[in-house]
Amino acid sequence: MQREIVLDTETTGLDPANGHRLVEIGCIEVIGGIRSGPFFHSYLNPERDVPDEAYRVHGLSTDFLKDKPVFAEKVEDFLEFIAQSPLVIHNAAFDHGFLNAELRRVERVLIARERLV
Repeated sequence: MQREIVLDTETTGLDPANGHRLVEIGCIEVIGGIRSGPFFHSYLNPERDVPDEAYRVHGLSTDFLKDKPVFAEKVEDFLEFIAQSPLVIHNAAFDHGFLNAELRRVERVLIARERLV
């Protein structure tokens, strides 16, 4: 049976090209369409303020996130968890863009579009 990762993110805004960053990544492992147990979750310090518009969507404030790890501190754990598995993402283009922007920032290999479900 194939391992898949169901993934979601929260961000400071709508466009990483405008300086918006990830503030949360959550993933669960699914095998054969059934949650198998392992998961990855991390709040992230975006190294910038969280605009009110974003706070109203996810409830994660600048103050709450200020002592959380930055993406560079969690990237190895994240990449190890997702490995080469297909990624099931509801709003795939949005999350993929943010994940790759963060990976580019820390000079890591980007996630191929072909992995997205």
